[in-house]
Amino acid sequence: MPTEFISATFPNASTELNPIPGAPLDPDYLIRYARALDDYEYNYTLVPYDSSYFDPWTVGATIAAVTKKLKVIIALRPNTLYPTVAAKALTTLDQLSQGRVVVHFIAGGSDIEQAREGDFLTKEQRYERLEEYIKILRRAWESPEPFDWDGKHYQFKGFRNLVRPVNGKSIPVSVGGSSPPAYRIGGSLADIFGLWGEPLKETKEQIDSIYAEAEKAGRTDRPRIWVTFRPITAETEELSWQKAHKTLDALTANRAQGNSRVPANAPPPQNVGSQRLLDIASRGEVQDRALWYPTVQATGARGASTALVGSPQTIADSILDYVDLGAELISIRGYDNLNDAIDYGRYILPKVREGLKERELAEKTNGETGSVKHANGVNGDAPASEETAGVSEDVKANGESKELPLASKEETSEVAEDVKVNDEAKELPLASKEETAGVSEDVKANGETKELSLASKEETSGVPQDLEANENSKELPLAPKEETSGVSEDIKANGETKEVPPSSKEETSGVSQDVKASIETKELPLASEVTA
Repeated sequence: MPTEFISATFPNASTELNPIPGAPLDPDYLIRYARALDDYEYNYTLVPYDSSYFDPWTVGATIAAVTKKLKVIIALRPNTLYPTVAAKALTTLDQLSQGRVVVHFIAGGSDIEQAREGDFLTKEQRYERLEEYIKILRRAWESPEPFDWDGKHYQFKGFRNLVRPVNGKSIPVSVGGSSPPAYRIGGSLADIFGLWGEPLKETKEQIDSIYAEAEKAGRTDRPRIWVTFRPITAETEELSWQKAHKTLDALTANRAQGNSRVPANAPPPQNVGSQRLLDIASRGEVQDRALWYPTVQATGARGASTALVGSPQTIADSILDYVDLGAELISIRGYDNLNDAIDYGRYILPKVREGLKERELAEKTNGETGSVKHANGVNGDAPASEETAGVSEDVKANGESKELPLASKEETSEVAEDVKVNDEAKELPLASKEETAGVSEDVKANGETKELSLASKEETSGVPQDLEANENSKELPLAPKEETSGVSEDIKANGETKEVPPSSKEETSGVSQDVKASIETKELPLASEVTA
């Protein structure tokens, strides 16, 4: 199966760096976000679950309605919905989206969180229930014939599901976790298994455990592996690390001030995944090529919190290391949700895909294999665990390349345009500046500064969330400015530029803008401002 990419979609502009307490769902923001992921060719988006957060089913249905190819991963805790109801709800959404639905199961890693919705089972009992739940779903999807069930956690008679999956067989099932029960259930029953970002050695050990359980269950295939990271990137290594420390400062300050979903005095996490991350963090800040752990400690290891720090090429190379281990699904989300998703789509995903093509070519010409091959269960879709939140800055390419990665084709609100590069250019287009709630600003380059200038903060309502140059270049063209609420502005070139490569025209909801290069600068404005 091909390597695919996952993000997460959020319903408003609140982030871990800039939380907006109590803000409502912003439909325009949600639609922009989902369409951006579709445009930049992410394959999946996770809709997270939390006892106090927006309902993933209605959010997921909205995402499916406004996108064309993006697959929607619904996070589901078994205690929140009876399995016969879930079986129909998932196949209904599968039909509405024309086969673009995945379900990601969360057994429940915190007794306190489970109790908020009336679930008082032990961890062991929750995994028993999850196993029974998945088996019921499989049975309901496999045949429209009535059946009875007399299990430990569920009992019913004569249930019949006439709402069939689009593929006629099943909907992809994902399980996440880092404990032996999770490996057993995911290895034996899941199409996808989600892991948080751990060092290569530990990740390989987990993959081996999952595969061993699949073999023990008599499977002829194995679950696809999904690994999640939080990249922090800028155009150079030095600037990437500066950005990482600004991000860490903001996360630390927010938690100390009570602006984090995890209080400063919170008890140690109960779930094994978070405990593993904290244990690894105690060994040192940086693991392997670019895996950075201070963000784990700053957030109390709540959810996926392991960062990858470096230039786009460093991030891409790090991701490829995990692909070589056997990961087929890579989840990347930053600390400035929408802006980072766009930056990754422009600068990281193309580099990873190019690296994958090189591996395929090497395999064909030299008989070399760049990755571990494994079978797939149903449909080849994927997810990981609960996650949310972000930071974003513009990035330059490293090295001597004179070609730019092609940006994706924008296809939003009945508008389709190609994003092209200038063959002669030695620079990368800048990542976009995000605008929301009818607010727009001009992004301009800053003279001779050797640091990246910060672009404007997103100015929209939101909710705090924790779930889940090229060296030869002296001029960098600005990338398109994102726009909403019927606002359009032209960012035009200043000064004495002799040639500006055409940058893409971003269009959302019928709005368009022209973007031209700003000249006498040696650095890129950031896509969004990181504030402490």
